[in-house]
This record gives sequence, structure tokens and C-alpha cells, in this order.
Amino acid sequence: MRRQAWVVTLLLLAFMVLNFADKAVLGFAGVQIIEDLGITPQQFGLVQSAFFWLFAVGAVLVGALTSRINIRLLVAALMVIWILTMIPLLWQVGFAALLLCRVVLGFAEGPAYALATHIVHAWFPPEKRGLPASIVTSGASLGPLIAAPVLSWVIATWSWHAAFGVLVLAGALWLAAWLTLSKDAPRQLPADSGAEGPEAAAHAPVRAPLRVLLTTGTVIGIGFLTFFAYWSTTLKVSWLPLYLSQGLGYDAIDVGRLITVPYAVAAAAAIGAGLLSNRLTARGVSRRITRGYLAAGLVVASGASMYLFTAIGRGPLQMVFVTLAFSLNSAAYAVAFTAIGDVVAPKQRGAILGCLVAFYSLAGVLAPLVLGHFVGTATDTAAGYGQGFALTGLLMTVGGALAVLLVRPERDLAKIRARVEVMA
Repeated sequence: MRRQAWVVTLLLLAFMVLNFADKAVLGFAGVQIIEDLGITPQQFGLVQSAFFWLFAVGAVLVGALTSRINIRLLVAALMVIWILTMIPLLWQVGFAALLLCRVVLGFAEGPAYALATHIVHAWFPPEKRGLPASIVTSGASLGPLIAAPVLSWVIATWSWHAAFGVLVLAGALWLAAWLTLSKDAPRQLPADSGAEGPEAAAHAPVRAPLRVLLTTGTVIGIGFLTFFAYWSTTLKVSWLPLYLSQGLGYDAIDVGRLITVPYAVAAAAAIGAGLLSNRLTARGVSRRITRGYLAAGLVVASGASMYLFTAIGRGPLQMVFVTLAFSLNSAAYAVAFTAIGDVVAPKQRGAILGCLVAFYSLAGVLAPLVLGHFVGTATDTAAGYGQGFALTGLLMTVGGALAVLLVRPERDLAKIRARVEVMA
């Protein structure tokens, strides 16, 4: 059972690696795509934003299906759609075709992280979910980290179309491995995991109306946290390579090297945050601290770092803040989503996670457009980037701080139980 749980976890890690590698392609090939298609920075921002137009629809729709359709097959179906949206990009396409492919791809990827997290939660008991969930989350950073040298070389050697060909092949191989090696999650966790017994049952989440769950402080707080964290994540994937080249003046080789640093730190930070959350929870520390304070602190620190790198000149210190700004926020996702598993019953977890992904995906729609507006309308490109990133840093800092007041898993679990008993 434990071995299979980790096999599934590693497969889902690879799933997330692919999901974020494809997001990164447009960033790596941004200059080439803009020149090839003859589009403006605002239009390029529109292409990046288009990915999120149906992101929320896919997250909510597929999230609602998790209690009706086999989740393992749902994940496989998403990968099939993912591959099909990549195939047209193997050849020369126009602006409209590229836009359409990104819209459909966004629909398929909308529920990806929520489904992966839901599956991991089903294989591990609450006190042990932090680490495997963080490993899956690290795929969001490992994807671009692995893709940066590989796909940048492919793009430079052949073209950005060839980069999508590499992703199609990788997706097909993953699909074969998933159908062969993965299994459905157990209906009941092993007895020695701590998932059984009167004490565990007394602290287990109970089924409640969705309106009750969605208006719970912890769920609302996690929504705020992930929204502002995803704003930064979107800019890292879509605009950071261009900022390093156009805004700061680094050449293509330096950009290829520098872009890997935030992703590497983000992957390590995600696993470290999950491990820390696990250990603190096992020692009896309040989940308000191990989930809420920890996740919110990472988002606030990320936002503060983003504001600071716009206030200092180019150099090693600025790159330190750039790295922190685009890595600490990524470490917050798994810790934050683990708090959802603390208050939401397993049968409803997929739907709630889908709703949260739908909400925070709005940041993915807004972030590329907002930064594209600043860059496109500024008289100086570097100043436009600075203004856009400074605004993002302030939003993340304030939003993360406000979320601390809301995330209280123990309190909210008791409130949900009380409301369910009253309604019964």
C-alpha cells in the first residue's frame, strides 16, 4: 500500500512537471514567437492570458465529476486533451490558432493540480499529507527547471514548434506509464496509519453543504493565499524570461541560466515547507500555525521580495530578491491545500479544490494582461516592468497578511460539525 502510494505520488509529480513545462514554452520562446507572428507585447500578454479563460470552467466542471467518475481515468483524459492541443503547434500557425490552442489547453490543465492533490490526499492520512503533496507541488517548479535547458536548446537549434513536439512525445510516454502503473486509491487507509479509531473519527471532516464549506474561514483564506501566490507564479512562467532580457538586459545565455535559479529554489522550498508542516503537525502544533501561518508567511515574504527587487539596481542582490519573489510563493500551495483536507470530507474534497483552483486562476487571467499593459504603455520598457512587479509585490504582501486571520482549521472543523448537527 505504501509503495503504491509513492508510485502514484511520483507519477503525479511527473504529471505536474509536464503541465508546467508547457506553460514555460511561451516564456522561453517569447521573443521568437512575437517576431514570428508579428504581434505586440499586448497581444503576447493576451495569448498568455487566454490560457486561463476556461481554466476555471475546467477546474469546477472536472472537480464536480470527481465524486461520479473514476479519478484515475479523469487524469488520463486530461492528458489526452493536453496532447491534442499541442499537435497543431508542431507546424506554422497564425495568432488565432495559437490563441485557440491555449484556451483549450487551459481548460484541460485547470483541474490538474486539484486532481493531483485530491489523489495524494486519498493515499495518505492527514498528518502525513504535507510531504507527498509538496512533492507533487514541486513539479510546478521542476517542470520549467527541466524544460529551461532542454527546450531552450531545442528552440535555438530548430524552432519553438519543435519544442511542442518534445512535449507531445513526453506526454504520450507519461500517459502510457500512468495507465500501466497507477491504481485507484484505497477506500480506507491502512489501520497503522492512524486513520482509524475513535479519536481519529472525532477529528475527521464530515460531509456538509457546499455553501457551508465555501463560506468557511479556512477555505476563504486559502482562496486568498493561492490567488496572490498564483499571480506571481503566472508572471514567472509568462513574463520573467522577457523581463530578464528586455527589462534588465541579460543576453540569451544568461537568461537561460538565471531563469533556472527561482525554479530550483521553489522546488526545494516546496518540499521543505511540506516536511516542516508534517513535523510540526505531528508534534501537536496547531494547524492554524502549520498550515495558515506557514503558507501565509511564504506568500508575504514572496511579495515583499518582489517589491524590493524593483527598488534596487541590477546585480547579484537583485537576483537574490528575484529568486525569493518567484520561489517562496510556490512553496505555499501544498501546505495551504493540506488545510482543505483538514476541514473537508474526502468525497467533497475534489469539488472544493476545483472551486479554489477556479478562483485563483482568475489571477492567471489578470496578471499577464496587467503586466503587458504596464510594459506596452511605458515610455521605458524597464520602468514598465518595474511598475508592474512592484504592484504585484504590494498585492501579495497585503493579501497574504489578511489571509492569516482566516485560516483556522481546528476552529472551522468544529463549526462545520456544529452546523451539520443543527441542520440534522
